[in-house]
Amino acid sequence: MAVRALVFDVFGTLVDWRSGVAEAFRACGVADNPEELADDWRARYPRILAEVNDGSRPWGNFDELHLVTLGDLLAERGIDLSAEERSRLVAAWHRLDPWSDVRAGLEAVRRRGVVATLSNGHVALLVDLARHGDLRFDCVLSAELVRAYKPAPEVYQTAACLLGLEPTELMMVAAHPWDLEGARRAGLRTAFVDRPLEYGRGSAGRADPAADESVADLLELAERLEGGR
Repeated sequence: MAVRALVFDVFGTLVDWRSGVAEAFRACGVADNPEELADDWRARYPRILAEVNDGSRPWGNFDELHLVTLGDLLAERGIDLSAEERSRLVAAWHRLDPWSDVRAGLEAVRRRGVVATLSNGHVALLVDLARHGDLRFDCVLSAELVRAYKPAPEVYQTAACLLGLEPTELMMVAAHPWDLEGARRAGLRTAFVDRPLEYGRGSAGRADPAADESVADLLELAERLEGGR
C-alpha cells in the first residue's frame, strides 16, 4: 500500500534542541558546560514520560514536565535560578532552530503527500516551533491529543485515524530508532533520518536497519519517495 502521508518527530529530527537549550543556559548566566546541562536535561525526558504512560504521574504537557526535570537537574547540581529564569529556560524549547535541510525538505516531501508533526511536544509548543522556523505542515498532531506519550501505540494509531488512513499508509519520520520501533509496532511505515550532530560532534552514530527508508536528510527522503511512486 502506498504512503499517503508522513508524520514527523520534531525534537532532534527537525529542530536542533541542543544548541538552542545550551544558549538559553548561557543567557541565564549558567556558562559552565551549557551543552552538558542541555544533554542532562534532555536525558531526563524518557523516564518522566514513562511515568505518565504507566499512570504513576498525572498527565502534564512538555512545559510542565520540563519544569519538573529542570528543577531536579538544578537541585542535583547545586545551581540556584529564580522562577523567572526557569520559565525562560522552559520557553527556550519553543524557539529552536530547524536543521538546514528541513524547510526545503518539508516542502519537497509535501509534494508527495500530507505532512504533519507527530511529537510528544504539546500543540502550543509545536505551533510556536513551526512559526519560529517558518515550517509548513498540513496539520499539527501531538501526543497531547491522546494524553499518552510515544512510543505508546495509541499515539501513532490516532494519527492514522485522524488523517483517515490505514496505518500502512502512514510513514513515521524520525532520527530515533525507539520512536520508529514504536511506530512499526503500531503498523506504520518508517523512515530514519540521520542527525549526527543532535548530541554534538563525536557522538555515537545511530541506525535503524528495520526502517523502510534510511536517509541523510529530508531532501533525500523526498527523492526516495518520488522514485518509489
